[in-house]
Amino acid sequence: MQIFDSELCARCKGRGYCGKPCKILSKIKEFFPKTKTHFSGSSPPEIFVGRIGYPLVNMGILSPQERGQTEEMSLPEIWYEKKLTIKDILNFRGRLIYSRFKSKIKDSRTNKKFLKIMQEISLSNRPVSVEIFLKKPVKEGINVDKHLPLIGNPAPLKAARLEENPHVEKKVDYLVSDIDNKASNSIKELYRSKIQVSNIIKILSAGMLGLKKNRKLVPTRWAVTAIDDILSKFLLEKIRYYQEISEILLFHSEYVGNHYEFLLLPDKFSFEVIEAKMPGSVWNPFSNSVLLMQDYEGFNGRKTYAENVTGAYYANRMAVCEYLERIKRQASCLVLRECREEYYAPLGVGILREASRDAFKQKPEKFDSIEEVLQKVQSRMKLPIQLFKEKSRLLKEHKKQTRLSRWL
Repeated sequence: MQIFDSELCARCKGRGYCGKPCKILSKIKEFFPKTKTHFSGSSPPEIFVGRIGYPLVNMGILSPQERGQTEEMSLPEIWYEKKLTIKDILNFRGRLIYSRFKSKIKDSRTNKKFLKIMQEISLSNRPVSVEIFLKKPVKEGINVDKHLPLIGNPAPLKAARLEENPHVEKKVDYLVSDIDNKASNSIKELYRSKIQVSNIIKILSAGMLGLKKNRKLVPTRWAVTAIDDILSKFLLEKIRYYQEISEILLFHSEYVGNHYEFLLLPDKFSFEVIEAKMPGSVWNPFSNSVLLMQDYEGFNGRKTYAENVTGAYYANRMAVCEYLERIKRQASCLVLRECREEYYAPLGVGILREASRDAFKQKPEKFDSIEEVLQKVQSRMKLPIQLFKEKSRLLKEHKKQTRLSRWL
Protein backbone atom coordinates (compact mmCIF):
# COMPACT_ATOMS: atom_id res chain seq x y z
CA MET A 1 0.00 0.00 0.00
CA GLN A 2 1.44 3.35 -1.02
CA ILE A 3 1.36 6.16 1.51
CA PHE A 4 -0.72 9.11 0.36
CA ASP A 5 0.99 12.47 0.00
CA SER A 6 -1.42 15.32 -0.72
CA GLU A 7 1.31 17.18 -2.66
CA LEU A 8 2.54 14.18 -4.67
CA CYS A 9 0.46 15.00 -7.76
CA ALA A 10 1.53 18.64 -7.56
CA ARG A 11 5.22 17.64 -7.56
CA CYS A 12 4.87 14.84 -10.09
CA LYS A 13 3.12 16.65 -13.00
CA GLY A 14 2.41 13.33 -14.68
CA ARG A 15 5.94 11.88 -14.39
CA GLY A 16 4.78 8.74 -12.59
CA TYR A 17 6.28 9.31 -9.13
CA CYS A 18 3.52 7.17 -7.65
CA GLY A 19 4.56 4.19 -9.76
CA LYS A 20 1.28 4.15 -11.66
CA PRO A 21 0.13 5.65 -14.98
CA CYS A 22 -1.14 9.19 -14.38
CA LYS A 23 -4.94 9.09 -14.38
CA ILE A 24 -5.13 12.84 -14.97
CA LEU A 25 -2.55 12.98 -17.77
CA SER A 26 -4.14 10.03 -19.58
CA LYS A 27 -7.48 11.84 -19.61
CA ILE A 28 -6.04 15.09 -21.00
CA LYS A 29 -3.51 13.70 -23.50
CA GLU A 30 -6.06 13.33 -26.29
CA PHE A 31 -6.70 17.07 -26.21
CA PHE A 32 -3.06 18.19 -26.42
CA PRO A 33 -2.44 20.36 -29.53
CA LYS A 34 -0.09 19.29 -32.30
CA THR A 35 3.36 20.79 -31.91
CA LYS A 36 3.74 24.29 -33.32
CA THR A 37 6.20 27.08 -32.61
CA HIS A 38 4.14 29.81 -34.27
CA PHE A 39 0.40 30.28 -33.96
CA SER A 40 -2.36 32.83 -33.43
CA GLY A 41 -5.32 32.37 -31.13
CA SER A 42 -7.78 34.05 -28.79
CA SER A 43 -6.60 34.03 -25.18
CA PRO A 44 -9.76 33.47 -23.02
CA PRO A 45 -8.15 35.82 -21.61
CA GLU A 46 -5.90 33.99 -19.16
CA ILE A 47 -2.47 34.51 -17.64
CA PHE A 48 -0.49 32.53 -15.09
CA VAL A 49 2.15 33.64 -12.59
CA GLY A 50 4.01 30.79 -10.90
CA ARG A 51 5.46 30.69 -7.39
CA ILE A 52 8.38 28.24 -7.72
CA GLY A 53 11.68 30.13 -7.39
CA TYR A 54 9.97 33.24 -5.96
CA PRO A 55 10.84 36.10 -6.43
CA LEU A 56 12.12 35.01 -9.90
CA VAL A 57 9.23 33.03 -11.32
CA ASN A 58 7.78 31.61 -14.52
CA MET A 59 4.76 33.42 -15.90
CA GLY A 60 2.99 33.79 -19.21
CA ILE A 61 -0.04 33.77 -21.46
CA LEU A 62 -2.46 30.90 -22.00
CA SER A 63 -3.99 30.73 -25.46
CA PRO A 64 -5.33 28.06 -27.81
CA GLN A 65 -4.46 27.73 -31.50
CA GLU A 66 -7.95 28.91 -32.41
CA ARG A 67 -9.91 32.13 -32.51
CA GLY A 68 -13.35 33.09 -31.29
CA GLN A 69 -15.24 32.97 -28.01
CA THR A 70 -12.81 31.00 -25.86
CA GLU A 71 -14.01 32.12 -22.40
CA GLU A 72 -15.22 28.59 -21.64
CA MET A 73 -11.61 27.43 -21.58
CA SER A 74 -10.87 29.58 -18.55
CA LEU A 75 -13.78 30.71 -16.40
CA PRO A 76 -15.11 28.55 -13.52
CA GLU A 77 -18.16 30.82 -13.46
CA ILE A 78 -19.08 29.50 -16.92
CA TRP A 79 -18.11 25.90 -16.11
CA TYR A 80 -20.47 25.82 -13.17
CA GLU A 81 -23.28 27.72 -14.88
CA LYS A 82 -23.26 25.23 -17.78
CA LYS A 83 -22.57 22.26 -15.47
CA LEU A 84 -19.67 21.13 -17.64
CA THR A 85 -18.21 17.71 -16.89
CA ILE A 86 -14.60 17.15 -15.85
CA LYS A 87 -13.91 15.76 -19.32
CA ASP A 88 -15.36 18.91 -20.93
CA ILE A 89 -13.10 21.11 -18.80
CA LEU A 90 -10.02 18.95 -19.42
CA ASN A 91 -10.78 19.27 -23.14
CA PHE A 92 -10.58 23.05 -22.83
CA ARG A 93 -7.50 23.04 -20.60
CA GLY A 94 -5.67 20.60 -22.86
CA ARG A 95 -6.05 22.93 -25.85
CA LEU A 96 -4.43 25.90 -24.09
CA ILE A 97 -0.72 26.53 -24.67
CA TYR A 98 1.21 28.11 -21.80
CA SER A 99 3.72 30.47 -23.44
CA ARG A 100 5.99 31.36 -20.58
CA PHE A 101 8.97 33.50 -19.62
CA LYS A 102 10.81 34.37 -16.41
CA SER A 103 10.53 37.64 -14.55
CA LYS A 104 11.10 39.08 -11.10
CA ILE A 105 7.91 39.88 -9.22
CA LYS A 106 8.83 43.57 -8.87
CA ASP A 107 9.24 43.88 -12.65
CA SER A 108 5.50 44.65 -12.84
CA ARG A 109 6.46 48.33 -12.66
CA THR A 110 8.73 48.10 -15.72
CA ASN A 111 7.85 48.26 -19.39
CA LYS A 112 9.31 44.91 -20.41
CA LYS A 113 7.73 43.73 -23.63
CA PHE A 114 6.42 40.27 -22.67
CA LEU A 115 5.26 41.52 -19.30
CA LYS A 116 3.39 44.44 -20.80
CA ILE A 117 1.51 42.16 -23.21
CA MET A 118 0.63 39.76 -20.38
CA GLN A 119 -0.67 42.64 -18.28
CA GLU A 120 -2.79 44.02 -21.11
CA ILE A 121 -4.37 40.61 -21.58
CA SER A 122 -5.09 40.35 -17.84
CA LEU A 123 -7.20 43.52 -17.97
CA SER A 124 -9.50 42.35 -20.76
CA ASN A 125 -12.99 41.02 -20.07
CA ARG A 126 -13.20 39.40 -23.52
CA PRO A 127 -10.97 37.03 -25.51
CA VAL A 128 -7.92 38.76 -26.98
CA SER A 129 -6.33 37.68 -30.27
CA VAL A 130 -2.58 37.20 -29.84
CA GLU A 131 0.21 35.96 -32.09
CA ILE A 132 2.76 33.72 -30.37
CA PHE A 133 6.29 32.63 -31.37
CA LEU A 134 7.86 29.87 -29.24
CA LYS A 135 11.54 29.01 -28.83
CA LYS A 136 10.72 25.30 -28.69
CA PRO A 137 7.69 23.07 -29.34
CA VAL A 138 5.30 22.63 -26.43
CA LYS A 139 6.31 20.13 -23.76
CA GLU A 140 3.84 17.42 -22.79
CA GLY A 141 3.05 17.83 -19.14
CA ILE A 142 0.65 19.31 -16.59
CA ASN A 143 0.79 21.59 -13.58
CA VAL A 144 -1.40 20.08 -10.85
CA ASP A 145 -2.50 22.43 -8.08
CA LYS A 146 -5.57 22.17 -5.84
CA HIS A 147 -6.05 25.94 -6.10
CA LEU A 148 -6.01 26.19 -9.90
CA PRO A 149 -7.39 24.48 -13.00
CA LEU A 150 -4.89 22.28 -14.83
CA ILE A 151 -2.22 24.11 -16.81
CA GLY A 152 -0.42 22.13 -19.50
CA ASN A 153 1.57 22.49 -22.71
CA PRO A 154 4.35 24.77 -21.42
CA ALA A 155 6.84 26.25 -23.90
CA PRO A 156 9.37 29.13 -23.72
CA LEU A 157 8.13 32.34 -25.29
CA LYS A 158 10.24 33.88 -28.05
CA ALA A 159 7.95 36.71 -29.15
CA ALA A 160 4.33 37.81 -28.78
CA ARG A 161 2.11 40.40 -30.41
CA LEU A 162 -1.42 41.52 -29.67
CA GLU A 163 -3.53 41.42 -32.83
CA GLU A 164 -6.26 43.63 -31.37
CA ASN A 165 -6.79 46.04 -28.52
CA PRO A 166 -8.05 44.36 -25.33
CA HIS A 167 -11.55 45.39 -24.22
CA VAL A 168 -11.19 46.86 -20.72
CA GLU A 169 -14.08 47.86 -18.43
CA LYS A 170 -14.05 51.57 -17.52
CA LYS A 171 -13.89 50.82 -13.79
CA VAL A 172 -10.93 48.47 -14.32
CA ASP A 173 -9.10 51.03 -16.43
CA TYR A 174 -9.72 53.73 -13.81
CA LEU A 175 -8.49 51.68 -10.84
CA VAL A 176 -5.44 50.32 -12.65
CA SER A 177 -4.49 53.92 -13.46
CA ASP A 178 -4.97 54.99 -9.83
CA ILE A 179 -1.47 54.57 -8.41
CA ASP A 180 -2.40 56.27 -5.12
CA ASN A 181 -5.01 53.73 -4.05
CA LYS A 182 -4.23 50.66 -1.96
CA ALA A 183 -4.72 47.28 -3.64
CA SER A 184 -7.29 46.15 -1.04
CA ASN A 185 -9.42 49.26 -1.69
CA SER A 186 -9.25 48.71 -5.45
CA ILE A 187 -10.25 45.05 -5.04
CA LYS A 188 -13.31 46.04 -2.99
CA GLU A 189 -14.31 48.67 -5.54
CA LEU A 190 -13.98 46.22 -8.43
CA TYR A 191 -16.16 43.75 -6.54
CA ARG A 192 -18.80 46.40 -5.83
CA SER A 193 -18.76 47.21 -9.57
CA LYS A 194 -19.74 43.59 -10.37
CA ILE A 195 -16.40 42.64 -11.94
CA GLN A 196 -16.12 38.82 -11.91
CA VAL A 197 -13.94 37.39 -9.17
CA SER A 198 -11.89 35.46 -11.76
CA ASN A 199 -11.08 38.73 -13.54
CA ILE A 200 -10.09 40.50 -10.31
CA ILE A 201 -7.70 37.62 -9.57
CA LYS A 202 -5.95 38.06 -12.94
CA ILE A 203 -5.60 41.81 -12.49
CA LEU A 204 -4.07 41.41 -9.02
CA SER A 205 -1.80 38.60 -10.20
CA ALA A 206 -0.47 40.78 -13.04
CA GLY A 207 0.61 43.44 -10.51
CA MET A 208 -1.81 46.07 -11.75
CA LEU A 209 -3.34 47.20 -8.45
CA GLY A 210 -2.14 49.19 -5.47
CA LEU A 211 0.22 52.04 -4.69
CA LYS A 212 2.80 52.56 -7.42
CA LYS A 213 5.77 51.84 -5.15
CA ASN A 214 4.17 48.62 -3.85
CA ARG A 215 2.98 47.07 -7.11
CA LYS A 216 4.35 43.64 -7.86
CA LEU A 217 3.35 40.42 -9.57
CA VAL A 218 1.44 37.98 -7.38
CA PRO A 219 1.63 34.21 -7.99
CA THR A 220 -1.78 33.15 -9.27
CA ARG A 221 -2.24 30.62 -6.48
CA TRP A 222 -1.74 33.33 -3.86
CA ALA A 223 -3.93 35.81 -5.72
CA VAL A 224 -6.90 33.40 -5.67
CA THR A 225 -6.82 33.09 -1.87
CA ALA A 226 -6.01 36.78 -1.37
CA ILE A 227 -9.12 37.91 -3.26
CA ASP A 228 -11.47 35.54 -1.39
CA ASP A 229 -9.89 36.54 1.93
CA ILE A 230 -9.99 40.29 1.33
CA LEU A 231 -13.58 40.30 0.07
CA SER A 232 -14.99 38.06 2.81
CA LYS A 233 -13.29 40.18 5.49
CA PHE A 234 -14.73 43.26 3.81
CA LEU A 235 -18.25 41.80 4.08
CA LEU A 236 -17.65 40.69 7.67
CA GLU A 237 -17.02 44.28 8.74
CA LYS A 238 -20.81 44.75 8.54
CA ILE A 239 -21.98 41.20 9.19
CA ARG A 240 -20.54 41.15 12.73
CA TYR A 241 -22.99 43.92 13.69
CA TYR A 242 -26.10 42.28 12.26
CA GLN A 243 -28.74 40.46 14.31
CA GLU A 244 -28.34 36.69 14.56
CA ILE A 245 -30.56 34.39 12.48
CA SER A 246 -33.49 32.96 14.47
CA GLU A 247 -33.53 29.34 13.24
CA ILE A 248 -31.23 26.64 11.89
CA LEU A 249 -30.80 26.86 8.14
CA LEU A 250 -29.37 24.24 5.79
CA PHE A 251 -28.13 24.63 2.20
CA HIS A 252 -26.45 22.14 -0.11
CA SER A 253 -24.89 21.81 -3.55
CA GLU A 254 -23.00 19.27 -5.62
CA TYR A 255 -20.71 19.50 -8.63
CA VAL A 256 -18.34 17.00 -10.32
CA GLY A 257 -17.98 14.88 -7.20
CA ASN A 258 -17.84 17.72 -4.67
CA HIS A 259 -20.79 17.55 -2.27
CA TYR A 260 -21.38 20.46 0.11
CA GLU A 261 -23.63 20.94 3.14
CA PHE A 262 -23.82 24.38 4.78
CA LEU A 263 -25.28 24.53 8.31
CA LEU A 264 -26.12 28.01 9.62
CA LEU A 265 -26.80 28.15 13.36
CA PRO A 266 -28.31 31.02 15.41
CA ASP A 267 -25.23 32.53 17.02
CA LYS A 268 -22.60 35.20 16.56
CA PHE A 269 -20.37 34.68 13.52
CA SER A 270 -17.96 31.78 13.54
CA PHE A 271 -16.88 29.56 10.67
CA GLU A 272 -15.61 26.02 10.23
CA VAL A 273 -14.87 23.81 7.23
CA ILE A 274 -14.43 20.03 7.48
CA GLU A 275 -13.46 18.27 4.27
CA ALA A 276 -13.50 14.52 3.71
CA LYS A 277 -11.20 13.45 0.88
CA MET A 278 -12.63 10.06 0.02
CA PRO A 279 -10.50 7.16 -1.32
CA GLY A 280 -9.97 7.44 -5.06
CA SER A 281 -10.56 11.20 -5.21
CA VAL A 282 -7.90 13.50 -6.66
CA TRP A 283 -6.17 14.36 -3.35
CA ASN A 284 -6.52 10.88 -1.83
CA PRO A 285 -5.89 8.51 -4.74
CA PHE A 286 -4.10 5.60 -3.05
CA SER A 287 -5.30 5.25 0.54
CA ASN A 288 -8.24 3.08 1.56
CA SER A 289 -9.15 5.44 4.39
CA VAL A 290 -10.86 8.83 4.44
CA LEU A 291 -8.64 11.88 4.81
CA LEU A 292 -10.23 14.58 7.01
CA MET A 293 -9.09 18.20 6.87
CA GLN A 294 -10.39 20.95 9.16
CA ASP A 295 -9.98 24.68 9.81
CA TYR A 296 -11.93 27.02 12.10
CA GLU A 297 -12.26 30.64 13.14
CA GLY A 298 -14.23 32.37 15.89
CA PHE A 299 -15.99 35.71 15.97
CA ASN A 300 -12.73 37.70 15.78
CA GLY A 301 -11.40 35.81 12.77
CA ARG A 302 -8.10 33.98 12.33
CA LYS A 303 -4.57 35.37 12.11
CA THR A 304 -2.94 32.39 10.41
CA TYR A 305 -3.47 30.77 7.03
CA ALA A 306 -6.00 27.91 6.88
CA GLU A 307 -3.26 25.42 6.03
CA ASN A 308 -5.41 22.28 6.19
CA VAL A 309 -8.35 23.18 3.95
CA THR A 310 -6.25 25.88 2.19
CA GLY A 311 -7.85 27.91 -0.63
CA ALA A 312 -11.28 26.22 -0.49
CA TYR A 313 -11.71 27.56 3.06
CA TYR A 314 -11.64 31.17 1.85
CA ALA A 315 -13.85 30.44 -1.19
CA ASN A 316 -16.47 28.85 1.09
CA ARG A 317 -16.27 31.75 3.54
CA MET A 318 -16.73 34.21 0.70
CA ALA A 319 -19.98 32.51 -0.39
CA VAL A 320 -21.30 32.37 3.19
CA CYS A 321 -20.52 36.06 3.76
CA GLU A 322 -22.24 37.07 0.51
CA TYR A 323 -25.39 35.34 1.72
CA LEU A 324 -25.28 36.80 5.24
CA GLU A 325 -24.76 40.27 3.80
CA ARG A 326 -27.73 39.72 1.49
CA ILE A 327 -30.10 38.81 4.36
CA LYS A 328 -28.46 41.29 6.77
CA ARG A 329 -27.92 38.67 9.49
CA GLN A 330 -25.01 36.89 11.15
CA ALA A 331 -24.70 33.21 12.00
CA SER A 332 -22.32 30.45 12.95
CA CYS A 333 -21.58 28.37 9.86
CA LEU A 334 -20.37 24.78 9.53
CA VAL A 335 -19.32 23.65 6.04
CA LEU A 336 -19.11 19.93 5.31
CA ARG A 337 -17.57 18.72 2.06
CA GLU A 338 -17.27 15.24 0.65
CA CYS A 339 -14.65 15.12 -2.10
CA ARG A 340 -15.77 11.94 -3.82
CA GLU A 341 -14.12 9.48 -6.19
CA GLU A 342 -15.81 11.14 -9.20
CA TYR A 343 -13.59 14.18 -8.64
CA TYR A 344 -10.52 12.66 -10.28
CA ALA A 345 -8.84 15.83 -11.65
CA PRO A 346 -8.40 19.19 -9.89
CA LEU A 347 -10.35 22.06 -11.44
CA GLY A 348 -9.29 24.76 -9.01
CA VAL A 349 -10.86 26.69 -6.16
CA GLY A 350 -13.09 28.63 -8.58
CA ILE A 351 -15.56 25.77 -9.07
CA LEU A 352 -15.82 25.34 -5.29
CA ARG A 353 -16.58 29.04 -4.90
CA GLU A 354 -19.30 28.85 -7.54
CA ALA A 355 -20.81 25.65 -6.10
CA SER A 356 -20.88 27.32 -2.67
CA ARG A 357 -22.46 30.48 -4.06
CA ASP A 358 -25.12 28.49 -5.87
CA ALA A 359 -26.10 26.66 -2.66
CA PHE A 360 -27.15 29.99 -1.17
CA LYS A 361 -29.30 30.87 -4.18
CA GLN A 362 -31.64 28.02 -3.25
CA LYS A 363 -34.39 28.15 -0.66
CA PRO A 364 -33.04 27.11 2.78
CA GLU A 365 -34.28 24.07 4.69
CA LYS A 366 -35.29 25.04 8.26
CA PHE A 367 -34.94 23.01 11.45
CA ASP A 368 -35.63 23.31 15.17
CA SER A 369 -32.71 21.26 16.48
CA ILE A 370 -29.16 20.16 15.71
CA GLU A 371 -30.27 16.53 15.73
CA GLU A 372 -32.89 17.16 13.02
CA VAL A 373 -30.55 19.06 10.72
CA LEU A 374 -27.79 16.46 11.06
CA GLN A 375 -30.29 13.74 10.22
CA LYS A 376 -31.16 15.59 7.01
CA VAL A 377 -27.48 16.06 6.18
CA GLN A 378 -26.90 12.33 6.66
CA SER A 379 -29.57 11.55 4.05
CA ARG A 380 -27.36 13.17 1.38
CA MET A 381 -23.89 12.25 2.65
CA LYS A 382 -22.11 8.97 1.99
CA LEU A 383 -19.99 9.06 5.14
CA PRO A 384 -21.45 8.70 8.66
CA ILE A 385 -22.37 12.14 9.98
CA GLN A 386 -20.91 11.10 13.34
CA LEU A 387 -17.47 11.35 11.74
CA PHE A 388 -17.98 15.08 11.18
CA LYS A 389 -19.89 15.66 14.41
CA GLU A 390 -17.08 14.28 16.57
CA LYS A 391 -14.49 16.44 14.80
CA SER A 392 -16.45 19.72 14.69
CA ARG A 393 -15.23 22.36 17.11
CA LEU A 394 -18.13 24.62 16.17
CA LEU A 395 -20.79 22.06 17.12
CA LYS A 396 -19.07 21.34 20.44
CA GLU A 397 -18.98 25.03 21.35
CA HIS A 398 -22.56 25.60 20.23
CA LYS A 399 -23.78 22.72 22.40
CA LYS A 400 -22.11 24.18 25.52
CA GLN A 401 -23.73 27.61 25.17
CA THR A 402 -26.93 28.43 27.04
CA ARG A 403 -29.09 30.88 25.13
CA LEU A 404 -31.59 33.46 26.48
CA SER A 405 -34.32 31.89 24.34
CA ARG A 406 -34.27 28.90 26.68
CA TRP A 407 -36.13 30.94 29.33
CA LEU A 408 -38.41 32.90 26.98
